[in-house]
Amino acid sequence: MQTMTEVADLTPNLPVAQLFSLKGQVALVTGGTRGIGEACALALAQAGADICLAQRDPTRTSVRDSIRLLGVRCEIVPCDLADLEAVKTLFDRALAVMGGEIHVLFNCGGMQHRAPATEFPEEKWDEVINVNLKALFLLSQAAGRHMVPLRRGKIINIASLTTFIGGVNIPAYASSKGAVGQLTKALSNEWAKHNVQVNAIAPGYIATDINADLRADSTQYRQLTERIPAGRWGFPADFAGPTVFLASAASQYVSGEVMVVDGGFLGR
Repeated sequence: MQTMTEVADLTPNLPVAQLFSLKGQVALVTGGTRGIGEACALALAQAGADICLAQRDPTRTSVRDSIRLLGVRCEIVPCDLADLEAVKTLFDRALAVMGGEIHVLFNCGGMQHRAPATEFPEEKWDEVINVNLKALFLLSQAAGRHMVPLRRGKIINIASLTTFIGGVNIPAYASSKGAVGQLTKALSNEWAKHNVQVNAIAPGYIATDINADLRADSTQYRQLTERIPAGRWGFPADFAGPTVFLASAASQYVSGEVMVVDGGFLGR
């Protein structure tokens, strides 16, 4: 049986504002140059974390520069998530750049391809699965090897409504995101006892580049919007709070969860 001191170490008794503080921590973020990833990288920095951005194009420095203006450190490590050999070295390269420890891994990088299942190209299937699932697993595996011995860490994966529903004309994406939900639970089952919490966030219909084609179709956009109880599509900023919550001590006893952020769509 754990002593009260040991329990306090695992679930600190802090004022609420301090529970959400990430001061002194380091977060590695994929997909942080736009959309949900950018909003969440900025949110983690606003909460006090130093940020390491894994980017396919390291010359895109606008997010890095915005984060630095917040008074925290931010560095870029080049990595194309489609290059699995580069992914295998990403965590160690981020450690070398940031020094010390990495406390939070935010897996937001991903891709989409739309086509009917009967016409879906095999090479696109492989690309979507590799980027959305295999790269996420390899990076989480490296993070686990780092975090488990330290007995602390947070891993946050970006899932999707298609973790729960199949979607249309997105067989690879739906398969990858369904697997992300299960992988989140599987890793939590192994690592929660080591004080490493693994959770996911499942976005609903969000106004980002990945959904530009849906929003461009006025009929489909209207039909989808009518099905959302909130009456609107979400924005990247809607993920700032959930991300900081899952990255902070405020969620110390939350693990293996897929938090849906969808304006009520799934509940309907």
